[in-house]
Amino acid sequence: MPLAGARGEGAASCMTHVEPVLFPVLLDAATDPLLRAVAAYLARYRGQTRVHTESDLRAYLVWCAERGVEPLEAHRAQIELYVRWMQEVRRFQPSTISRRVSVVAGFYRTCVIDQVIAASPADYVRRPNVPPESPTLGLSHLQFEAQLTAARTSANPNDFALVTMLGLLGLRIFEACGANIADLGEEHGHRVLKVRGKGGKVVLTPLPPAVQRAIERAVVGRTAGPILRNVRGIRMDRHAATRRLKHLAEDAGVRLPRMHPHMLRHTFVTTMLDAGVDLRDVQIAARHADPRTTMRYDRARKNLDRHPNYILAAYMASGT
Repeated sequence: MPLAGARGEGAASCMTHVEPVLFPVLLDAATDPLLRAVAAYLARYRGQTRVHTESDLRAYLVWCAERGVEPLEAHRAQIELYVRWMQEVRRFQPSTISRRVSVVAGFYRTCVIDQVIAASPADYVRRPNVPPESPTLGLSHLQFEAQLTAARTSANPNDFALVTMLGLLGLRIFEACGANIADLGEEHGHRVLKVRGKGGKVVLTPLPPAVQRAIERAVVGRTAGPILRNVRGIRMDRHAATRRLKHLAEDAGVRLPRMHPHMLRHTFVTTMLDAGVDLRDVQIAARHADPRTTMRYDRARKNLDRHPNYILAAYMASGT
């Protein structure tokens, strides 16, 4: 897919065809300093992280190209205008803007390290405040049960596997869709799934009996290939997964303004916290590097069921 850039005349005159997964594979990289800078920056990442970083950097380079801005000669004020454009024209969420600015800042930081530019124009750019609550809401306990029931009774065996892998294992959608039959195995008496997560990190996730049955039903008769398949019999992607989840939500009578795969990972976190699992254990299960990420999922519900006031009142019940 093309990675657009900026050279005043437009993206086409600057950037050539780039293979995002095999990056850097660049034509003219030996003579174009911007291409070399982009290659040096993206080479630091791999897997899905590189794909997403490339997408965010491409958005900035396209914005520069449309306005005749030379990225390697940009000033802080121009990057501030990019931020305002995302806020006031595109109406992006603060978390999206903050992430994209981080990518731009990282790109310029790499340029400084490699002595492509003397100083980073993004060092003092203001970033929007990201609220402590996650913008994504998970399903309630009853909604999740209804979704599981609809998936279990569906004629499509991939539905139950999809819902359990997202909601009971807490997999990200690219992890679930990328899982293969060859990734199933046993470890110390446990049935496990080898999960390839962010940054290419590989972890073994134990499979509860319900998930194991759902996966076995989806792969029955097959010894190789993807676990999840679409209606055409090929690997399911995030778009097909989203369509299946919307269909299941309708069958389950779950009324939501928007249904997407990450809602089930969100549900995975909040349901475990409701079940009394320690925050640290939930963080490990969700593979969050920072416990604050785990807490953002829970705060979004403004759930008062586990408020410390109740614990204190119960402790002092004899005196009250």
